[in-house]
Amino acid sequence: MSKSIIKAVLFVLSAGMMLLVLYLIFFWVPTERNLGISQRIFYYHVPMAWVGFLAFFFVLIGSVGYLWKRSEIWDQLAHSAAEIGVLFTTLMLTTGVLWAKPVWGVWWTWDPRLTTSLILWLIYVAYLMLRAYAPAGEQRARFASVLGIVGFIDVPIVYLSIVWWRTVHPQVLVGPVAQSTDLDPAMRSLLMISTLAFTLLFGYLLWERVSIRSYEDKLDSLKGTFESPLR
Repeated sequence: MSKSIIKAVLFVLSAGMMLLVLYLIFFWVPTERNLGISQRIFYYHVPMAWVGFLAFFFVLIGSVGYLWKRSEIWDQLAHSAAEIGVLFTTLMLTTGVLWAKPVWGVWWTWDPRLTTSLILWLIYVAYLMLRAYAPAGEQRARFASVLGIVGFIDVPIVYLSIVWWRTVHPQVLVGPVAQSTDLDPAMRSLLMISTLAFTLLFGYLLWERVSIRSYEDKLDSLKGTFESPLR
């Protein structure tokens, strides 16, 4: 099976799953008794957080791979994943703020989970700024790789902040430190389906972005080739 067919299948699957999630959120899952209709943002907020963490894990993999192999494909993977990670972390923070207002009565509170999440966002915004403004070449890729590796340290801190510190943020629902809850089975099922849908979407976006970045790097290389004799 060719890469184009696999990519097309991934696009169709992710688009179909996202439409299914949209339908289930508004027409199938029950409304939470205490939080009401605002709780439905939960099915976007948690998967977006997961995709952000997953993207930054790929930044880590790409950064280690580049420092080890010095291959451009690893650097392209890290850069592309960082862009997607910042996008979804931004959406995660935004949906969190929208959810906090009706639940806590304030748009933002310096809760440990929120604070560490904001720090994570700032780290990878700094990563993209380094990519944008540092001189092109191997040195920029090395510096970015180091920041990509060091920055990932904050991901487990964000995840475990609810366990380590007193917080008003809802408890962990998935993962190794997940706590038992009385979450409705339909709500839990939809959360898993939504997480799968966003994971498929991440896979498609990462594939597309790495492909585009590969062409961009080749174009920049050609520009440098044509410009150098004129200088």
